[in-house]
Amino acid sequence: MRPLGELEAEIMNRLWTWGRSATARDVLIDINKARPIAYSTVKTVADILYRKGMLRREKEGRAWVYEPTCTRQQYTAALMQEALGSSPDPAGALISFVEQISADEADALRSALRTAKRRSDT
Repeated sequence: MRPLGELEAEIMNRLWTWGRSATARDVLIDINKARPIAYSTVKTVADILYRKGMLRREKEGRAWVYEPTCTRQQYTAALMQEALGSSPDPAGALISFVEQISADEADALRSALRTAKRRSDT
């Protein structure tokens, strides 16, 4: 899975934050609060995200309504898995990663490992 481009990330972040489906027009209105962008640009990028499998869409009247096919956490995990999988030394990559994270992030990692272990034990 490739990282999202700038506008792709803007669209996905809004949909993940909102936790609901939305039209390209809804996204456009929100983006235009920060910077001007054309409707056709937002629509094109939403269609690209649909073709990439990041969004599903359903027709409502004349408009497509989009929603993410995965959570932000699932997307981040896929990126991390791909990066780790492409390393010739996954253990070394993990050690380097852990050495660079904050104490709070290390605590979150330990908690995630405990949770994953409990889930796999059931």
